[in-house]
Amino acid sequence: MTRPLVYRRYGGSLQVSIPSFEVLVDAVKIPETQWLATACPLEGLQCDPRFLAFVDTDGNKRIRVHELRAAVEYTAKMLKSYQGADTASDMLALDVLSEAGTKLRDVAGILLETLKAGDRTRITLEQVRTSEKALREAGQNGDGIVAPAFLPEPSRTLAVKLMACFPEVKNRAGQAGVDLPMLQRFREERSALLTHLAQKGFVLVWGERSVEHARRIQEIRPLLDTYYLQCRLVAAQPEAVSSFKLEPGRVQGALGDTQALARVVSELPVAPPEPGGALRWSRLYRGQAFERLEAFRKDVAVPLTGDLATLADSAWRELITKADTILAWQARLEASPLRGLVDALAGIPESELEALEAACRADLALKDKLDAVDELERLILYQRWLLTFANNFISMPDLYQTKRRALMEKGTLILGGQRYRLSVLVTNRAAHAALTSQGTTCTLYVQVVAKEGGESYEVAVPATRGRSDGLAVGKRGVFYDVEGREYDAVVTQVIRQPVSLWEAMTMPFGRIGHFISSKIEGMAAAGEKSLDDSLEKGYAQGTQAAPVAPAPAPGAPTAGPGGFIAATGIAFAAVGSSLAFIVSQVRSLTVFDVISAAMIVAAAVMLPSGLLGWLKLRKRNLALLLEGSGWALNDRLMLTRNLAAIITRRPRLPKNAKVDRTDVLQSVLATAREDDEAEPRSPGMWLLIGLVIVFVVLWQFREPLVREACRRQWMAGATCDSLMTPGSSPSVPPAPPAP
Repeated sequence: MTRPLVYRRYGGSLQVSIPSFEVLVDAVKIPETQWLATACPLEGLQCDPRFLAFVDTDGNKRIRVHELRAAVEYTAKMLKSYQGADTASDMLALDVLSEAGTKLRDVAGILLETLKAGDRTRITLEQVRTSEKALREAGQNGDGIVAPAFLPEPSRTLAVKLMACFPEVKNRAGQAGVDLPMLQRFREERSALLTHLAQKGFVLVWGERSVEHARRIQEIRPLLDTYYLQCRLVAAQPEAVSSFKLEPGRVQGALGDTQALARVVSELPVAPPEPGGALRWSRLYRGQAFERLEAFRKDVAVPLTGDLATLADSAWRELITKADTILAWQARLEASPLRGLVDALAGIPESELEALEAACRADLALKDKLDAVDELERLILYQRWLLTFANNFISMPDLYQTKRRALMEKGTLILGGQRYRLSVLVTNRAAHAALTSQGTTCTLYVQVVAKEGGESYEVAVPATRGRSDGLAVGKRGVFYDVEGREYDAVVTQVIRQPVSLWEAMTMPFGRIGHFISSKIEGMAAAGEKSLDDSLEKGYAQGTQAAPVAPAPAPGAPTAGPGGFIAATGIAFAAVGSSLAFIVSQVRSLTVFDVISAAMIVAAAVMLPSGLLGWLKLRKRNLALLLEGSGWALNDRLMLTRNLAAIITRRPRLPKNAKVDRTDVLQSVLATAREDDEAEPRSPGMWLLIGLVIVFVVLWQFREPLVREACRRQWMAGATCDSLMTPGSSPSVPPAPPAP
């Protein structure tokens, strides 16, 4: 190593500092365990796709340690000066190429001459791609595949015919054409097909309709093969003739049922089997196959055999043999890729094939030159992107910067008055959420939708400041990608975790309030349903004729007004005793005591929750966000307080801006009242405030008020004893005796 490497700490993570390409040459040699990332997917990285494709040498859509090392070593070997790599320039000065880059220097000169460039000492990425595109459009691809558009007319027509016969091959420009393997296969297939066609006169013994007759024989073969087997059986065992006849019972049972009768008739032979093995056409049964056999007799059997009355077994076997030979020959013809050129094969001159071969070889001769163009583009892309990529792979300092963007960032989300700066691409939300839910970071999954019907995608966004209770599925915002383009954004899922210490401390109260409100709403809904049911039941009973009620049994309790009054009295007595007990327990408390008790209860709930929340906030790890997207990381990316402040921010008001504290709504309401458009205010709020004030005053002066009420005998003696502190109850005179 030419100089010692420097390791810096970023939010608790120790990362190697790579300020220049010279340092990068040394940094790629450190052990893989000291790299922040060891693998990453190509998808979601904000850099040139061709650069990623060049680095991904095995084409598995992922970049690993050895591939980045090979790219750095290649660049260091090709360049004598790293100034362009340090400045991430897409312009290559030809004098910085080393001896290993001599071929690249030569091809750069050819490209500059082709473009008629004024400056021949340097070449840009745009010039390379422009010249390469021009070469491609001119039909020069270096892969030996020539498109018909770049061939002269005699060869162009032949090329189109050949391309229609064989699988399509495309050149580097994406154009279909012909190549040397296609021409070689054409020669082989043509030779084989011409040899096959030479046998046509010996195989097609029935003339031009030989194939048609052979197919008709093949169609009727199962019927006649079965018939001749039946004939052999009858010749060997004459009594078997009776087995081919239908039983009277089956025939009788099938009468009247068309389908059943058709099944019975299908079991009959095509004709009565004869021991001699001959099929007499006049004795054909009029079964389901009668029309097919009759047509076969007229069109095939009689013309081929010359026998109008019978078809012998030996003649049938001869027909089958010839038909099999014809069909095999026809199948070989139809399997040939040149079957569409049968009539033109003999007329294709060898000179046209040689012209096509010459064009393919001429294009293939450009391979080294055009490969050098690809290598030149590779080197310029490496000079432009390698240092930046290494600072997002070996280390990730750009994650901790506000002026630069890391390559894995997709853009900025504006949602709920907050600006969320960090977002990464998500291709599988279920798998990503399964990993991030194991951490303690509040994560939003947001669907980014183009306004004009463009490509949509999903991102994961960490919420690191503020509150999470306002983040809900369906909430909408605006998303700006790294290039400043605007998109609509919709929250699709929330991994809810405390975002701040205060939220962690107050979260139990929110849960308690939600629980109580849900229970109250449930009870209210149940009460409303019960009331509706009772009203419905009462209405239904009232609309029906009232039945005569049976006489109550002697001594049985009746549900009348007396019972209702008694039940009401018992309920009021229970409530009164409960209130008396509560008042007796808190009669010695002051307002300060009540407030102190409430604060103690709140502290008992908030302190443990705050401690758990503090531990969760300290354990927040951004590495899970990247690992869910396919990254392989060696170290944690702890979300410190400073980093949290960078990722999620609420922007301040502009400089020199003034805030007018006047509520404009008040003036609007005043105008509305003047116009008699406002509704009268409800006195409920003021009444509630007045009752609270009266309650506080009465509570403070409860002792003298209760003492005066007891002295005037407005309350019973037992109630006075329970409400007053011991020793303060006034003496109550005894009640006068009864007369």
